[in-house]
This record gives sequence, structure tokens and C-alpha cells, in this order.
Amino acid sequence: MGSLRVHVTAPTRQPTHRFRRKLLARAARHIAFGAAVAAPVLSIPAIAHAQPAAASRSYDIPAGTLEYALSRFGREAGIMLSFKPELTAGRSSTGLQGNYTVRRGLDTLLANSGLVAVEQANGTYVVNAAPRSADAGDGVAMLPTATVVASASDGALPAPYAGGQVARGGGLGVLGTADVMDVPFSTTNYTAEMLQDTQARTLADVVVSEASVRTLTSSGGFGEDFQIRGYTVSSGDVGLNGLYGMASANRMPTLMMERVEVLKGPGTLMYGIGPSGSIGGAINVVTKRAGDEPLTRLTGTFQSKSQLGVQADIGRRFGEDKEWGVRFNGAYQNGKTTLDDGRAEQTVGAIGLDYRGRRLRWSLDAYSQHEGIDNFRPQIGFLPTVTAIPDAPSGHRNFYPGTKLNLHDTAVMSRVEYDIAPNLMVWGAAGYHEGSTYQDFPSGRVNAQGNFTVNNAWYDAYSKTRTAEVGARANFATWNVGHTVTFSATRLDQEAGNFYLANPAADGVPSSIYNPVPIPSVRGIRGDAQRASETELTSFSLTDTLSFADDRVLITGGLRHQRVALENFTAGVQSGKYDDSAVSPLAGIVIKPLSNVSVYGNYTAGLTRGGVAPAGTANAGEVFAPYKSKQYEAGVKVDWSRRVTTTVSVFQIERPSAVTDPATNIYSFDGEQRNRGLELSAYGEVMRGLRLMASATFFDAKLTRTAGGVNDGKDANNVPKRTFNLGVDWDTPWVQGLSLSGRMLHTSSMYFNAANTLSLPSYTRYDIGARYRTRVGSTPVVLRANVLNLFNDNHWLASGTYVTVAAPRTLMLSAQFDF
Repeated sequence: MGSLRVHVTAPTRQPTHRFRRKLLARAARHIAFGAAVAAPVLSIPAIAHAQPAAASRSYDIPAGTLEYALSRFGREAGIMLSFKPELTAGRSSTGLQGNYTVRRGLDTLLANSGLVAVEQANGTYVVNAAPRSADAGDGVAMLPTATVVASASDGALPAPYAGGQVARGGGLGVLGTADVMDVPFSTTNYTAEMLQDTQARTLADVVVSEASVRTLTSSGGFGEDFQIRGYTVSSGDVGLNGLYGMASANRMPTLMMERVEVLKGPGTLMYGIGPSGSIGGAINVVTKRAGDEPLTRLTGTFQSKSQLGVQADIGRRFGEDKEWGVRFNGAYQNGKTTLDDGRAEQTVGAIGLDYRGRRLRWSLDAYSQHEGIDNFRPQIGFLPTVTAIPDAPSGHRNFYPGTKLNLHDTAVMSRVEYDIAPNLMVWGAAGYHEGSTYQDFPSGRVNAQGNFTVNNAWYDAYSKTRTAEVGARANFATWNVGHTVTFSATRLDQEAGNFYLANPAADGVPSSIYNPVPIPSVRGIRGDAQRASETELTSFSLTDTLSFADDRVLITGGLRHQRVALENFTAGVQSGKYDDSAVSPLAGIVIKPLSNVSVYGNYTAGLTRGGVAPAGTANAGEVFAPYKSKQYEAGVKVDWSRRVTTTVSVFQIERPSAVTDPATNIYSFDGEQRNRGLELSAYGEVMRGLRLMASATFFDAKLTRTAGGVNDGKDANNVPKRTFNLGVDWDTPWVQGLSLSGRMLHTSSMYFNAANTLSLPSYTRYDIGARYRTRVGSTPVVLRANVLNLFNDNHWLASGTYVTVAAPRTLMLSAQFDF
């Protein structure tokens, strides 16, 4: 069975969340104000397009592929139209000129094609093979009817691309969902199939499949940080169904993920400022929804050293048109880890409810996860006197024997959407998330021989995040120019607190990264975490995507006004305050000189909240506005016969940074890092049964302005010169159901400090895998085996001024049963 092509005329779904009454009231005021402003502009096109199916209208659709003709007709007619790409593949259309009703227009477009459009009970249309009589004698079997309830956001995600590892398109925040060939950005959209077949455990296992993305921390540690285009993206800036603040600030398990959408470059216009202000790119997780077919899936898992687990995935739809859905995912895992004396226990539960009606759509998601780890993977720094970084020890080694870590995350979110007219949709979303960590916090700095003095501390932290979003999207035409206009308003409130207690320096114990000693116990009484900060992020955005020349030219422009307010507290007393705002613009263009070629370019600005000049500087207390990181990007995407897509892109991102002038002692954001790069990528199914994901990135990252000019022109620290990825997945021809896979990730050497006196060596990691699909009686079974870091390579990963050793060779096994 092939995937479905779904034409939507209203925006695709964006995440949903529950919120407190006070914030909902504010959100309601925002949308009411936005509607009042937009109504005079939008009412005319909305009325013009809101015509019944029996009414006729004029069409001027040129000859071309049948897929293009159907997609354009669905958009202009304001209907939801679904079809399988293999049905339209290789078919052409003479186009459609003149006045037609919806029914007559579809019949004319499909005449002599052997296809027919069937109207569904909810008013949508599905294209199927035309019925044939039993005695037709042509040996052609009628394809079963595909029932799809498709709309702007009912969960009908873009179809998987050839090979099934990535999707044809994905979401881009307020810009909605679009095909990758129609957006002026570089994006990758990983599917649930890819996550399952690679046995991805957390988000980090997914995003490293592309060369422009690297993880800065190792599995089994405190948390996960990422690097996109040479800039750090923290876990706290990962979106969940398009909203910030709902994902774990430590790591997200893949158990609940249907898609992982990665945008390379600043995403402020599309998503707003992340709580941590990351600008290298944006990562968004799309949660699972119940499919039309009942699902009851149980999976047993094993992970070295001896972690055993079980997972359950259950989905059902109810109602006359299967409008109600419920999807539950749960997992439990416990056992020894690959770290010396390590043990981890994890419990995850997630549920997704949804309703998909003809005009109304609603969803609710909730999840809870807990991890308890004895001896988690450590990070460590280097002494300032170090002139050469010591070799990385074994990935099994624990620098800090005796550590404990507990992570907790709970979140609930909801979203509602309503189609006021075929071309006008409004939405509202809200959510609440609580996260907390309790951990030992040992520290030490290593000399060139790997020796250090270790001391211990407690560091406990919590965060409480409330978020809400409202918006409206309209599609209309002025003369021969199509418009997709979106207005949105967002609000995020986050309270964070911590408790820290460290031993006196005299309690330090001599140790070594090669032969570590147990950490000392913390002396004192563990107290409750106290409020440390309150952050308020408020934004308004307005965008318009214009289409010309039969959608061969697409121009996107937009602005987001973002206000950032921050209060810091010490011992419960306010110790600092910040309140400022800035505007982030976007300009993008896509030109399609050929139907399978897209030439694109964009200019966008990322926003990061500014700061306050610290005590001891000449301008102590001065408040700085959110600072902009500017990106310029251009590229070419080519879809080769819908089997392989290749992309070539070049980019430049300039990010300001804080510096204190050594001559005047004035603190400012006059520093700058500039990352330039060339990206090459290819993905798809190069031949039947052989899937490919290959990419390479070449960086030129420089410190262009530094304090006193001391390091001007030096290479930016922790940014490699080159990264390469190559992944293949092959269905073997000699054993039915057996597939083999392999992946190579290479990262070149990089400077560890701004002075370029220390460097980390390059590394290459190899992963292999196999899976076997069979049946036990009538039960479908999938057996999977994957080995990460096959050759057990020991290498450093750098995050800021700290490093950690990559995880050693890790074996993962699973047996999946669908009942």
C-alpha cells in the first residue's frame, strides 16, 4: 500500500495545550483583537470562497501532471482531496478551463484516467481506481477504497517519501505544513518507521542522522544538547507539537513520537523565542495519533549491559466516521548500563486523544516520565594550564563513582481548531509542564595527565511552564496571486528554581579519569529548591505566503514581535529584572524552473533574550534588548523521479555575543561569531529495497569580534571543519523479510577554546543493524538488532567548556508483536 497524498486548504495541525484560566482569558483577548483587526481584510475573500459544492466557479488550470492538476483544483475549489501518489504517477492532465461545479470538475479532470473521486460522509473526497466488473477480463483488481478524513490539522501528516525514512514535508510553526519543495528552508522530517527501525531511544538518536546536526552530550548522562549549523540547541528549546516549554529539558523518549521535524537555521519567526534562546535551528516533535486501523503492539527490549524492558502501543478509533481516537504508549525498563556500576530504571506513559470532525478538530496529549540512574555518564572540564587535552578514557569509565540522578517530567496540552469557512481557520492551544531533577553534582578539572581533584555537591532544580497560542489562517486570491495569511499570538510563562550545596574545597579527593576514586559524600542537609527566575515570553506574528505563475514562484514574508521579561531571585528576594522587546523578520523565496527543481533563498533573524550588565562592570545593571542572529541562505533541491531528493545549500549565520571591553570595562553584546557553511544531502530509495541517507557539511566558523580583539579571526571553538553521514538500509533479496542497515558518522577535529590552543581530535562512529519481519501464526512479528559504536571508539564530545566521553559499543535487541 502506498502513502496518501492529501490536499489541505486550511493549515495543518499544531500542538495543543491546557492552560490556566487567567492565561486563557488573556489569550482570548489576543485572538479577539486579532480577529477584529483582520476581519475587514479577510471577510471578502472568505465569503467569496465559501460556496457550496453545487455552485460553479471559473477555473484556469493548465495542462500538466495529474497530481498537479488535482492538487491545484482542490486548493481552488476549497475541498479536502486525498489520493495515493502511485495512482497518479505517470498520468497527465489536459487541465481545466471554464465554469464547473466541484463534482463536474473532478469528473472532467479524471475522465479516461481509470480513476474516480468518491465523496465521503464528512464532505471530503478520495480518489480511487474506478470499479471494474468481475468479467472485465483484464486481470486488473480494484484497489480498496481509502477512507481519509483530511483537513488542515486532523493528524493527516505529509506522506512518507520513497524509502519511508523521511516525509515529503512537515510543519513549520505558524507557516503550517508544506512539502519540502515548497519551503524556502532546509528541513528534514523523520518518520516513525525510521525511529522504529533504528531503535532510536531518545531524540538524540534521531537527529544525528543528518551531518549538520550533532549531539554535544552522550547517552546516559544528565541531559541532551544538540548542535545545528555550529550553534547549540538545548533540550529546553525542543518543541512538542509546535509549542515550546512542553518537552523535557533533559531528554525526550521516542516512544511517543510520530515525526521529528528539524529546521536548520533560526526558527524565531515560525516558533518564537525558545526559553533558552537557541538560534542554530529548531527541532519539533509530533506526537502519535490513533490510525483508522486498530493497533495493539507489544515490544520486548534489551540494551547492553543488561537492561530489559517492555513497551505497549495501543490505538483505537470510535464513532460512525471514526471521528474519536485514543493512542496510548507506555514503557518500563530496568537494568545495568554500559557505565561502570551503572544502573538505570525508566518509566514512560503517554496518551493522545483526538476528535476530527468536518469543521472542528480537537486533541489532548499528556505524558509522564521518570528516570532513576545510579552512576550517570559524567562531564568534566580542563585546568587553564592544560596545553594538550588527554586521550579519552574508556566509554565504560565513570569519572565520578557513586553519583545518583533522578529526572521527572509531566505535561498536559490541548488544542482546538475550527474551520469558519473553507479557506479560514482559527485555533487555540494551551499546555502545562513540570520538570524536576535531583542529582549529585561532582566537579573537577583535569590536567594533561588526566588527574584531577574531585569534590561533590547537590544540585536540584525544577521548572514550571505554562504556554498558550491562538491564531488564524486564511487562503485567498487577489487577481492571479494566491495568499496564505497567518496571524498568531503566543504567551509562555516559566518559573525555575534550584537548590545547591557544595562541600568545602578542603574535602576534595585526588582522582584520575583513567582510575577514578569514589566521590566524597555531601556534608549538610538537603533543602528544597527555591525560586530563582521567572520568564515571560509574549509574541505576535503576521505572515503571508504569495504564490505566482501556477505556484512556480512562492514568496514568504513575515514579522514576529517578541517581548521578553525576566526576573531573577536570590533567597526569595528579587535580585534583577529585565523587560525588553524586538522584532524578528523573515523573507523567503522559492522558484521552480522545472516541476522537480526548487531554487530557494531566505533571510531570517533569530532572537535571544538579552542580558543585564553584571556587577563589577562600568555599566552594571544596564538592560540589553533581545539580540538578533542573522541568517542568509540559498540552495537548490531536486526531486529525481520521486525516488531520491538532493539538496545543495550555502548559509551564513551571524550571532552577537557578550563581551567586556578590557580598556573601558563596559559590558555589551558587541562580540560576534560568524558561521558559514556548505551543505550537501541526498535521501530516498535509490533502487527498490535500497534506502539511502547521505549528507556532508563543510564549516567556516570564525570569531569576528572578541573582547579587545584578542581572538578576532580565530576559529570558533567546538565547531568542526567537516562532518559526514552515510546511512544505508537494504532489503535482502535472498531472505524474505530480512533487512540490513549501516551508518557512518564522521566529525573532524575542532578547537576547544577561543584562543585555538586546545583541540579535540576527529572521530568516526559506525553503527550496524538488522531486522526480520515474519509471522508467528497470524501475528506479525518484527525482530530487530542494532549495534551503536561498533568498533568501540573512545572519543570526547564537547559542550561549552565541558567534555564527556561517547558511549561505548551498545547492543540493542527488540521483538515487536502486533496482535
